[in-house]
Amino acid sequence: MLKTASQSPSSLSPPQLLTSLAGLLREWLPRQRWFAGKGGPVTDLAVLSTTALHPGCLHLLIRTSHAGQPDDCYQLILGVREYLPFRLQHAFIGRPDTGPLAGLTVYDALLDPRSATLLLERLRAPGTLGPLRFERDARTMVPEGLEPRLLEGEQSNTSLVYGNSFILKLFRRVHYGINPDLEVPRALARGGCARVPEAVAWFWTTEPHKMTLGVLQPFLPEATDGWTLALQSLASGEDFSDQAYELGRATAEVHLALTRAFATEPLDPDGGRRLAAAMTGRLEKAAAQVPELAPYMPRLKAAYGAVAARGLGRPTQRIHGDLHLGQVLQAEQRWFVIDFEGEPARPLAERRHAQAPVRDVAGMLRSFDYAAYTRRPWRAQWVDRCREAYCAGYAAESPWDPRADAELLRAYETDRAVYEVLYETRHRPDWVPVPMAAIARLAEGS
Repeated sequence: MLKTASQSPSSLSPPQLLTSLAGLLREWLPRQRWFAGKGGPVTDLAVLSTTALHPGCLHLLIRTSHAGQPDDCYQLILGVREYLPFRLQHAFIGRPDTGPLAGLTVYDALLDPRSATLLLERLRAPGTLGPLRFERDARTMVPEGLEPRLLEGEQSNTSLVYGNSFILKLFRRVHYGINPDLEVPRALARGGCARVPEAVAWFWTTEPHKMTLGVLQPFLPEATDGWTLALQSLASGEDFSDQAYELGRATAEVHLALTRAFATEPLDPDGGRRLAAAMTGRLEKAAAQVPELAPYMPRLKAAYGAVAARGLGRPTQRIHGDLHLGQVLQAEQRWFVIDFEGEPARPLAERRHAQAPVRDVAGMLRSFDYAAYTRRPWRAQWVDRCREAYCAGYAAESPWDPRADAELLRAYETDRAVYEVLYETRHRPDWVPVPMAAIARLAEGS
């Protein structure tokens, strides 16, 4: 138990909490799917802010450091109890041996239905709680008493579904500034784009800086994600071309809506050179960590060089930034685009910059390749048909045909594959052969 009544978890300062939590978090964090620093031990921990959401439930922002890596900031919601009931054993983090929480049980409160429900109540009733700010779109009513459940699956964040009506995404790795996954859906909703679920409620913090922490959106209970649909097509032997064509149309619709919501940037005559230099830099950094990339570097750099020579050719604009089959949903034969956070590993400012829409196209083309690689033998014709249909669907809705910019498209596919190699090396080593096979094909094509 706590040593005195005044030492409730909500009254403890960040340094006091750290004396009890540091050891537990150093062991627990690297085991979490959303934790980016799996490559080495956590060398330093600091509690940046702490807020009591309700008795026994703490909202924390912590800073972690890793050898040779930039510091990261993470959002945690922890529960503290004397004893953990059996129904919450799966949420157990540990029992501190030292500090004011010594002997108590610390657990992941997002797995506790009571804490998840109370978090939704905060979003239903906008207001402030210490440094936390809760806001809601007045046009949408959120009923009380919606039963929460954790959305399973591999995610770089944590998502809670409430009563099959709403889904709350809590950003685990948070950054200074507004998150695109709040900014973009709000802007598109104002413009009348029906391809993207609107933001219903959200919360953010003012300490240590303004950061977006979570977004509540309508949940599509009957929807199936594009990755699942593609795998079903591959398993059954059915064609996926019609689906890919409609997905291309949906992508173009969202891109056009983004130009209306955020406008476009003037054509940069030096944009191709800068893009090629950035891609080359990412390739060199990746090769330093994944030596298997080294034999392909000369040809891959040649693909980037072609972009430097010819330029971008079109104005840049806001885009999705991490488009693939897992970021699209189909409900009632209609495609929806979700998760505008962008690649979490890249700086937030970079993810909010205007970019070439071909980057999103390249991401989806790479995703078709990923899906096909999950089955043996690899069905190259299935991939080729999906690629062609997707680009044709895009061109049907857009004044621009991605197939007309083959060199730029190849460069972006290459850049995406390099990112995938590095990501899989860090998080899913068994999947490294998938992007490496693409690297070999792209290098040969160059």
